[in-house]
Amino acid sequence: MASIDEAVATRTPRSRSRVRGGLVTVGTVLALLAAMGLTVLGLGSADNAVANYDASSWLWSAARSELARVNGVTARVDTRMEVPAARRHPMQVTQTDRLLVLRDLNTGQISALDLATLQITATTPTTPGLGVSVALHEDAAFVVDAVQGVVRQLDPRSLAPVGEPVRYPPGITGGAFDGEGRLWVAVPAEGTVSAITPVILPSEAADSPVGSPRVQTYDVAEASHELVVSTLDDGVAVLDRTAGVLVTVVAGTTRRTALASTLTGPGILPVRTSGPVVPVTVPGQRQVHAIGDGGEVRSFTVPGDGDRLGPAVAWAGRFYCADEAAGTVYAFDATGQLTDTIRGRWGGPLELEVRENYLFINAPDAATARVVNDSHQVREVDKYANDVLGGDPPPEPPPPKKPQVSKPGAPRNVSAAAGDARARVSWRPAASNGAEIIRYVVEGAGQRLEVGANQRSVEVTELTNGETYRFSVHAVNAKGAGPTRTSNPVTPTAEVPDAPTEVTAEARADGTVVVSWPEANGQGNTIARYAVSATSAGANAPVGEATGTELVVKAGELEYGTQYAFTVVSVNDKGAASQASPVSNTVVPFTVPGEPLELRAGTVADQPGTVAVQWSPAVANGRPVTGYVVEVGGERSEVTDTRATVGGLGDGQNVTVRVRAVNEAGEGAQATTTARTVAAPRVTVTGSSATATAATVTFTVDAGGGEASCTLSRSGQPAKTGPCSSITMSGLAPGTSYTFTVTATNAAGRGTATKAQQTDALFGVATCNNGDSGAEATYCDRDRDGRNGNEIFSVTRQDNDRQVGWAKPGTRLKAYCKQRGEEVYAYIYNNEKRSTWWVQVDYSGRNYIPWAWLNLEGGDDIGVLPTC
Repeated sequence: MASIDEAVATRTPRSRSRVRGGLVTVGTVLALLAAMGLTVLGLGSADNAVANYDASSWLWSAARSELARVNGVTARVDTRMEVPAARRHPMQVTQTDRLLVLRDLNTGQISALDLATLQITATTPTTPGLGVSVALHEDAAFVVDAVQGVVRQLDPRSLAPVGEPVRYPPGITGGAFDGEGRLWVAVPAEGTVSAITPVILPSEAADSPVGSPRVQTYDVAEASHELVVSTLDDGVAVLDRTAGVLVTVVAGTTRRTALASTLTGPGILPVRTSGPVVPVTVPGQRQVHAIGDGGEVRSFTVPGDGDRLGPAVAWAGRFYCADEAAGTVYAFDATGQLTDTIRGRWGGPLELEVRENYLFINAPDAATARVVNDSHQVREVDKYANDVLGGDPPPEPPPPKKPQVSKPGAPRNVSAAAGDARARVSWRPAASNGAEIIRYVVEGAGQRLEVGANQRSVEVTELTNGETYRFSVHAVNAKGAGPTRTSNPVTPTAEVPDAPTEVTAEARADGTVVVSWPEANGQGNTIARYAVSATSAGANAPVGEATGTELVVKAGELEYGTQYAFTVVSVNDKGAASQASPVSNTVVPFTVPGEPLELRAGTVADQPGTVAVQWSPAVANGRPVTGYVVEVGGERSEVTDTRATVGGLGDGQNVTVRVRAVNEAGEGAQATTTARTVAAPRVTVTGSSATATAATVTFTVDAGGGEASCTLSRSGQPAKTGPCSSITMSGLAPGTSYTFTVTATNAAGRGTATKAQQTDALFGVATCNNGDSGAEATYCDRDRDGRNGNEIFSVTRQDNDRQVGWAKPGTRLKAYCKQRGEEVYAYIYNNEKRSTWWVQVDYSGRNYIPWAWLNLEGGDDIGVLPTC
């Protein structure tokens, strides 16, 4: 992959107090790629393709691979734009009112978008991973290659190089504009900070050559100190993490504020600070130290546990600090009092940016953002149009147990190599023992040198050739200084070998990095070994030694996804060392992806032989994850999403699910879980009950992981649908035995169970109530000649020859069924009851009584009896 400037030229070091000049000519201009297509979502008409609103900001949504333009005034999204092939990619977004520049960290591609047309105007490649950044201010743009130490101005309209690049030693930091349009870059190797003023772009019609950016450099620290940068409204703030000093450069004046007794761990700064107060955040101690322009310091503590704090951002007299682990942003007033707690359904990184008089809080992995105005009113923004998030957020995990904290251990592999009146001392990291290492201290030859925690080598100068020296190194953390470890003895000499003339690096798929170089000239002595150092953004450390011309850096030694370049020092058989070689090309270590996270698989209730699988993205380990391999029940499939539905399996089958992520290096470690396909339901009858005309069957159903529907049936009759717990069937004959079948059905099939149940007998009461006077007063007392109440016949008519008896009033008779017959009128003797229905009862066998003379129990409803 090409870097931002492929021509490697040597920069002649100059006095750190002078303006840089005499820059070399660039060798190769990068060819532009074809513009990638973007899709505007929701608002696609021409009148919506306008310049960015003064109070708006573009926010990235990694889960949807899209940008949302958020209006700070309304706290609403007015335009959404899809960025193809960038789903779940981390994205650097840099913007002005008219221009938007994106850098995809997974692919390294930089794209320029004209906000007046919503069209990509140009793209250019860079090395993927952390280490390259883009800065944009009005009509000026810079690409900063921190690893190589190259700063290149671009025309933001075409991404074409402008003028000559500014070159520094490898491992610079910073790269953001202040409010006056100057780009600030810190150079830890020299202990300096530079203000770069961009050249004015030529008009499109002009073809005259342009000059180079103007550079002004200031001393801010000792060489090899670890430096962190935050640009100001007019100038820069530089935190010297090694010495515990905050240095500000404002209007050309440098001011120092000592913080060594205040900072209890490595501090961080926001990229940009608005206002006169600079907040320094110490994540490990959850503290923020606000340093005023007069040097006064006010400190306060952020609530909660853990060390995943982002840098506090100053905004409108308050400080906002994001806790990514808790998904919370805390707001403090100028005195350090907690004034607000902003919570969201956030997981992953939180980005805070002050823009256009608003503070925008964005979670790239979440659907919502927040906008805070200068009155500190907080409003929620839905970044996804028509998106509805269901369910409650998962419970917050318990805070991690705090580790035992103590002084650091001794540095490992402390070694020294002599040069001409100098020596290079290098070492491997010391154990931090629970508190992040702040600095390393190197002592020897009457000198004491302090270097940053990520600068694990230093050159000791002003030595005497022919005299032997030893050097000791110890680490310092918040608990104090750890034990020392002493180097080998070295004797400086003028007879030093040459450095290798060039160095090349190659990242391999197994996670290793191969660094190679041609054999160096020993200048009359034998080259005994070569010492290799790796440089990343703001860091420089030894990675190993080799006796030949190649070193394989072990997998895991370097951070995957981070850019590195390498230098090599030759050491002869007398222990004399060369200067460092030219810096190598930049590589990004990578290996196969990590195991997919949070793998879960479950039954698909409405599909037979099918399981649904879902997981969270795997750690990419230096190259984008291009897909996932899903194996279920011996079947293999490939998907690009983080979910899959796999069918074609057996019903009720237990299957093992394996998922592996795939990137350029191959398939990574598998995540494993189990699942079961939907099975045919099983029915278990738990009981039954009956009345005279209805029966209820109770049961349980094992739905087999599916969604079951249930019915109750009897022979020759339609089934009755009901809940899968109990169903009642009515319209039955009293005193009758039935066999009922319960059927449960789901996507995989059906299950049944039977239950026998007899209905209760139905009784009626022979009813004849005497009148008040005369013959009516004794009418019901006994059976009489002619017609009388409560007479019972073998047929359904009042036929004297077929009468079989008479029932005394109040007699309880068992009823079987009903039959139409002669109409009978009970007059006053049974509430004027008149009917053609006759009821078959148990009286000298099965015989009939008019319903007019029989009141059925349970409401006297003739409809409950079946027809005979």
